[in-house]
Amino acid sequence: MDIQIATLCDFAADYNGKMVINGTFDTLAAPKMPVVHPHCCLALRLCITPEDSGQRKFSVNIIDADGSSLDDKMPIVADMPIELPEQVPFMTRNLILNLQGLSFPEDGIYSIDISVDDELITRIPLRIVEHNPEAQQGA
Repeated sequence: MDIQIATLCDFAADYNGKMVINGTFDTLAAPKMPVVHPHCCLALRLCITPEDSGQRKFSVNIIDADGSSLDDKMPIVADMPIELPEQVPFMTRNLILNLQGLSFPEDGIYSIDISVDDELITRIPLRIVEHNPEAQQGA
């Protein structure tokens, strides 16, 4: 299984197999910590081959720099049965996860880990920074 696209974004949609992605980002700035990001999407495009057939376990985990999950809702785990029709060399599938109310307790580097059958297949970095221009001007 190959992940062709893996990104955090403001919005993503699938239109008849075509993925639309808007507002890809890797950094969030907030005036103070902790910060809650109200809404974003994890957009993934998978390329699947006959060798991937079978019952798979797909998971998404957002972790901090120490490897701890962001909250008790993580990891998100789903069964992912894969079966390709005969004579089909590959197929692609778009997966879009809407993430709401992500709470980051402090600034730093976080990661979005994508795993299949408990094997990490990609890691997306996310940087959370505290940036308050008004406080810096007063200092």
